Amino acid sequence: GYGGKGKVYGRQCEIDPSARDWTGGIYDESRRDWIYPLDLNTKAKGKFKIGEFNHIKIECIGNEMKTWINGVAAAYVVDTVDAKGFIGLQVHGITTEAQANKKVWFKNIQIKTTNLKPEPFDKGVYVVDFVANNLTNYEKQDGWKLLFDGKTNAGWVSAKTGKGFPEKGWSISDGIISVAPSNGGESTNGGDIITNDQYKAFDVSFDFKITEGANSGVKYFVTLNEKTQGSAIGLEYQVLDDERHPDAKLGRDGNRTLSSLYDLIKANKQPRFVHPPNQWNTGRIVVYPNNHVEHYLNGVKVLEYERGSKEFKDLVAISKYKVWENFGEAPQGHILLQDHGNAVSFKSIKIKSLAP
Repeated sequence: GYGGKGKVYGRQCEIDPSARDWTGGIYDESRRDWIYPLDLNTKAKGKFKIGEFNHIKIECIGNEMKTWINGVAAAYVVDTVDAKGFIGLQVHGITTEAQANKKVWFKNIQIKTTNLKPEPFDKGVYVVDFVANNLTNYEKQDGWKLLFDGKTNAGWVSAKTGKGFPEKGWSISDGIISVAPSNGGESTNGGDIITNDQYKAFDVSFDFKITEGANSGVKYFVTLNEKTQGSAIGLEYQVLDDERHPDAKLGRDGNRTLSSLYDLIKANKQPRFVHPPNQWNTGRIVVYPNNHVEHYLNGVKVLEYERGSKEFKDLVAISKYKVWENFGEAPQGHILLQDHGNAVSFKSIKIKSLAP
């Protein structure tokens, strides 16, 4: 495989005895790196037992792959590559003397290839879906909805007027919704767009692709009550080319970099989990009913905070948002895609409301 170089590549159910504890997550060997880090399903953490035999189950039916670790649902991926392949047991790279002579034992390796039916899978597990603008039946039953259908602007309106979709500046093609460049001006072309509906507690994820030097964002708890000439006001998941856009060096301590809570909290992210311009990244924002909030980038949690807490208010007081009373504390609000004057694309925007 791999151009005759003898390298094995493809999806693997990871066995991870490190403190990270991502056993049961899915890694794409020699290609895409981690595609299902277990930050996406913390209920499966702590189930792997070092020094004991563990039971791992992998189910691949059609383009869906699911994993279990000791009977607990771990990862769920819908993929677009590798409809078939062989089964492999890995010898991981040994790079230090301390790693030498370590052993891994396998037993009771069984496979079934006929009369396959999906096994019951625990509810509430996040699904990584590489099929654009798609929801599995599992997700639909779990309350997920598409905010962008891949074909029309249904469900979105101009943030400037609160009604109608912008006549210019935004386009939809090949399952992608894109904002056009306009010399980097904030909301000076088509302007921001917001969802028709407002949300209180929710789990929203989105694929985004930036061009070199681009700036944009996904905002939440947008009310349109604040009067501003630029972009509408709201909590912002920053979308930015950190290497090329000057905003990455502004603010405080990197709190305007990619996936940060803009101008408030810096995202703690590893370079390996950041895909460069002109490649797709996946962002995710989770707002729990108790106002605990989390940001994710490509499946890895990069920050968390308590909305409305004293710590949150203290950060607002030293930010650009200090002029807005009770900033970020609205009980509900719209989701917003930002027009910051640079070419940025979005797809696979999905949301699930979270009940108290």
